[in-house]
Amino acid sequence: MATVSTYLNFPRSTEEAFMFYQSVFGGEFMGGIMRMGDTPSEDGRPPLDENDKNLVMHVALPILGGHVLMGTDAPKSMGFTVTFGNNVYINLQPDTRIETDELFKKLSEDGKVEMPLEEMFWGDYFGSCEDKFGVKWMFNCASKT
Repeated sequence: MATVSTYLNFPRSTEEAFMFYQSVFGGEFMGGIMRMGDTPSEDGRPPLDENDKNLVMHVALPILGGHVLMGTDAPKSMGFTVTFGNNVYINLQPDTRIETDELFKKLSEDGKVEMPLEEMFWGDYFGSCEDKFGVKWMFNCASKT
């Protein structure tokens, strides 16, 4: 069965972000947290800086409806530049408005509410926010309860 997941890159805060997401959604990391220092060295590749060995190589957390949120640290020391923008949202479609309210409150805490949750013209309960890590979330709940 085919699946879709969302992969997030952070400059050096993946573990903190995913601990936060785990506190919001619950669940366990699939396969634990893999570290940069766990990767084998390769010929021709410079050795990993000591400050980067504990960074997150890969983490995966199931969130809603079989969707998996994945992430990695992408530090400048390894040639990456992370730029957050407004081109990516993670769209959540919880089963109830109570669940929608709870997730929205937790994800927007210390972040920014872009559009408060409200009844929309298409009949659903909708809102959007940016969490404290700069990740954008949309909520769309069809349930009236």
